[in-house]
Amino acid sequence: MRTEQMDEAAQLESKFPVLLREKFHIPTFASMGIDPHNDNELTYLCGNSLGLMPRETKEAINRELDAWAFRGVEGHFNHPSAIGWVDIDLPVVPLLASLVGAKESEVAIMNSLTANLNALLVAFYRPKGKKTQILFERGSFPSDYYAFHEQSRLQGLNPQDTLLQLEPRPNEYHLRTEDILKAIYDHRDTLALVCLPGIQYYTGQWLNIGEITKHAHRYGITVGWDLAHAVGNVPLKLHDWGVDFACWCSYKYLNSGPGAMGGAFVHETHSTGTSMPRLAGWWGNNRQRRFAMLENFEPIAGALGFRQSNPSVLDVVSVHTSLQLFQKAGGIEILRERSLQLTGFLQRLLQSSKFYAKPCGFVIITPTCDVDDHGAQLSLLFDTTDIDKISQSIRAKGLIADERRPNVIRLAPAPLYNTFQEVYKAFEILQGTLTDFAAD
Repeated sequence: MRTEQMDEAAQLESKFPVLLREKFHIPTFASMGIDPHNDNELTYLCGNSLGLMPRETKEAINRELDAWAFRGVEGHFNHPSAIGWVDIDLPVVPLLASLVGAKESEVAIMNSLTANLNALLVAFYRPKGKKTQILFERGSFPSDYYAFHEQSRLQGLNPQDTLLQLEPRPNEYHLRTEDILKAIYDHRDTLALVCLPGIQYYTGQWLNIGEITKHAHRYGITVGWDLAHAVGNVPLKLHDWGVDFACWCSYKYLNSGPGAMGGAFVHETHSTGTSMPRLAGWWGNNRQRRFAMLENFEPIAGALGFRQSNPSVLDVVSVHTSLQLFQKAGGIEILRERSLQLTGFLQRLLQSSKFYAKPCGFVIITPTCDVDDHGAQLSLLFDTTDIDKISQSIRAKGLIADERRPNVIRLAPAPLYNTFQEVYKAFEILQGTLTDFAAD
């Protein structure tokens, strides 16, 4: 039976058509191992955890495997295509810079997210005198906590003294900007670094990067950002905001594959000459003299000077393939418009549920009052200890979402490939599952 909500989904799809769905592999019931005889596509709302695979990725990787097979070591300089492996990451730089609002000299593709965070902390966390503390969030992704904790120890400091954590007010789910600003002001004499997530992984809250960065800079405090859930999700202006450094992964909204290469941003005010000590390697050295094997480190000006090793070719072409799709779609601003419509529709559906804000039901803990408060993700907090059973049930019915302990399921429609009909289908599946549970 057709409903008004189904009609709204069709109208929205007509007004905001799916952009590049045909460019992606969409898992099916059969391919996922749910039903070997069912080739229908699943409803995949898990791009905030692992983006779907672009169809071009396999071909791009195979081209490099062929180059390796047919040219061997000469693939570095004598590649079948125009770009040899020695410069394989450079064509990615302008696409990445456009996506994060940076100058080309300010970004690099390298390492992985936490490796980049640690490398940047070595350069930017410089405790001196009373200014030793790192302000970050309680409930941050564990890798960030581990990095801050160990960087403090590497400086010969006690993490109990240096790690300063922010948390939401009692009975609230996300941080208030005014509370972050107040904490920075209150600890301005002891803070060496503020390092926060652009979008919080658990709640989906988008922090006010520009205002927080500007406020901390008033007191001479360095500011870095973990943008794992922000890059490819929301528009960023890292250069204009004056962010000191940032890092991110590329396997979520950037659809570059599991464990794919990360990225880094270093503002141009920090990126010239040898003034900043860093973790160093030959790929960050002067390209003209890289193969002279001199014992003289001349870092490349800009973020490229923070690279350590030659990049993984297969990783790089995966990232490049995906970023070309962002360009083909018209850029992050165009995608953001469609993303807001998808997530807004999902929000309205969820809030219409008979289980919304009810016992044995769920609430949305992602801030949604303002479009600048969230990205694509909505986090649903369930009033139940049977979150595993809910996850298993919706999966069996064809909804791939992301469970986070103790009782949150994250739904994130990706504007590159998800449709409004899929959003409605996801709602139907969740509604049906909760109805089944209520009947038991």
